[in-house]
Amino acid sequence: MTVEMREGYEGTGPGAITPDGCAVELYARLSVGNEPDIIAAAVPAGASILELGSGVGRVTHPLLERGFTVTAVDESAEMLQRVRGARTICSPIEDLDLGETFDVVMLASFLVHAGDAEVRRGLLRTCARHVAEGGSVLIQREGEDYHTNLPRERVDPSGYTVRMVSAEPVGDGVNSVYAEYVFPDAVWTQRFLARPLTKEQFEDALTEAGLEVDTYLTPDRTWARAVRAA
Repeated sequence: MTVEMREGYEGTGPGAITPDGCAVELYARLSVGNEPDIIAAAVPAGASILELGSGVGRVTHPLLERGFTVTAVDESAEMLQRVRGARTICSPIEDLDLGETFDVVMLASFLVHAGDAEVRRGLLRTCARHVAEGGSVLIQREGEDYHTNLPRERVDPSGYTVRMVSAEPVGDGVNSVYAEYVFPDAVWTQRFLARPLTKEQFEDALTEAGLEVDTYLTPDRTWARAVRAA
């Protein structure tokens, strides 16, 4: 099956590659970090969650184990085939309109930094469209030095290395970011477009979509909880 890649995105390595350069087999191997704990601490117990960009369910499955009801959305059918126990919907996030709302809408994986500003606007409009009255939107942001502290690498306790190699300007405030994932038996690479956003630019983008920051959930402000603007 031939996948049409998004412009400026590419990936290499074994197995299926999604339109934004993510390797399905790679994401099935990546360990889950502290995301489920951050999310669970920020929302009501048993909340209904719309997870935008769920991938293979790396965060979905721990949320289900914590008693949340999750609807997992991804544009890759191959990714969604790995998700267990959640309702799954195959769709580009920016086009999604389910005609229903959720206690929590989650936009993780730095998707808010999409290189195409129109795509970002679409993502945030989808968040605003699907959050229930009194509900919240949880958004993961890049760290302050994500594009400048390079190259850098992290060795996961399970034995693989994540290497952020470079971030090269390609115009209009967008960088082409190159990453490597090195396992004992395989290597994957990914190139994607990302737009650094200052705290002010991030908050302005939310305002444009009818949202506002309620609080930052982590000291480094990489996770924010937003609500419908008053």
